[in-house]
Amino acid sequence: MDVSKIPGASLLDIIFEGRNKSYGAYELRSKYNKRLTTALIITASLALFIVLASLLGEKLEGPKKAVVIEAKDVELTNVQEEKPIEPPPPPPPKPPDPPKVEMAKFTPPKVVKDEEVKPEEEMKEIEELKEATISTINQEGVKDLGIVAPPVEDKGGVVAAPVVDDEDKVFQKVEIEAKFPGGDKAWAKYIQREINRYIDELQDAGKAGTCVVQFIVDREGNISEVEALTMKGTKLAEICVNAIKRGPKWTPAEQNGRKVKAYRKQPVTFQIAEE
Repeated sequence: MDVSKIPGASLLDIIFEGRNKSYGAYELRSKYNKRLTTALIITASLALFIVLASLLGEKLEGPKKAVVIEAKDVELTNVQEEKPIEPPPPPPPKPPDPPKVEMAKFTPPKVVKDEEVKPEEEMKEIEELKEATISTINQEGVKDLGIVAPPVEDKGGVVAAPVVDDEDKVFQKVEIEAKFPGGDKAWAKYIQREINRYIDELQDAGKAGTCVVQFIVDREGNISEVEALTMKGTKLAEICVNAIKRGPKWTPAEQNGRKVKAYRKQPVTFQIAEE
């Protein structure tokens, strides 16, 4: 470009002097202001159209009707007060207990020494039994003048003598089983000591398992009839049976609050240690 043409030329012509002006960059820059003006005119036209449409719509709809809110009176329900529930009448008075009837305990004849007879077990004279009711207890009261005596447990029509406990009876099941003195910990310590004495023989036999030993514990804790129920003939069974036979007295079993003679089953488990 000649120097004389520079003052009258635009900045865009100066930049693209000697270049291909038909390329897109020159055309975009040269028509930029025109496109911007066109865009602003279109945007303003759309905004004006929206405003005019809104105003025209309000005129066509006419004035808005006011919403009327109708207030209704609230009627309160008449709530009746509940009457308190009257407590039930008191129960009738308990009738007086019937008078106690004089009773005499029947004592079966038994030949014993005079000093061994307890006062409550003395046999009544015939004169004392004439106007008394025969029962299992002695009771003071009025003479039996047609008054029905309290019911007595029916034992076949015969007033039986008090049952004497059979000391030789052996219980299979009891409320509290016999136990080794000192409890389970003391038993485990005792049988472990006995097994350790013959541990080499047990290892050589190679018989592991659980041996259940059954025996009888009497009222004094003495042991009898000891036998192995399982693993019979093994070294473990022999050790367990001998340990119970040579051991101390056991604490007796209990049934109905008294000491009784009963069976006891004691398991002993032996395992061979792995090398």
